[in-house]
Amino acid sequence: MELTILIPALNEENTIQICVKKAKQFLAEEKIQGEILVIDNNSTDKTALIAKKEGARVEQVKEKGYGIALIKGSKLAKGKYTIMGDADDSYNFLELKEFIKLLREGNDLVIGNRFKGKIEKGAMKFLHRYIGTPFISYLARKKYKILIKDFNCGLRGYVTEKINELNCKAKGMEYATEMIIRAKKANLKIVEVPINFYKDKRNKRSHLRTFKDGIRHLNVIKTN
Repeated sequence: MELTILIPALNEENTIQICVKKAKQFLAEEKIQGEILVIDNNSTDKTALIAKKEGARVEQVKEKGYGIALIKGSKLAKGKYTIMGDADDSYNFLELKEFIKLLREGNDLVIGNRFKGKIEKGAMKFLHRYIGTPFISYLARKKYKILIKDFNCGLRGYVTEKINELNCKAKGMEYATEMIIRAKKANLKIVEVPINFYKDKRNKRSHLRTFKDGIRHLNVIKTN
């Protein structure tokens, strides 16, 4: 199997259907042998049921945490490559062509850059867009000499085995930063690609906690 599209989900019944449908359509249109793997992170709604009905493979991870879900999901992935993305439809799974192209060309980790693409109105809070993400990305670039401008982007593709070998430990949103830092230390080939970022379609509060998650990102930068 060439590709796993990995989607961590926690109470995403309003959007998981469209995400799985788009992922299926992408695999079909590009004629890719692949799977859609939804990691249900202890949801209390119909997320898992809906995902299964749409044809996704659903695996349960009881311990909550964005990082936990993705680390365990990557280990369960059957694809040579994995492309991970959120279940809120903020990343369009029909727009993955450049990711698979760059992976096939020999890159180990392909990071989306929301700032070089289109950011839909209302998709990113002012604090995140102009202060939080740029600041975290600047500190990590400066310390680790990594030419990545959007460390917090949740749409990324990678060679599954190589990322699993990094043994990342971050339990929360800071996993996004830890993955890049450890990949750099392991001398993996990392590239960045412009992507579009869309407004969260769930109509509920985001899982992201601005200050708590920001501090956790800073701790990862400091301690890795």
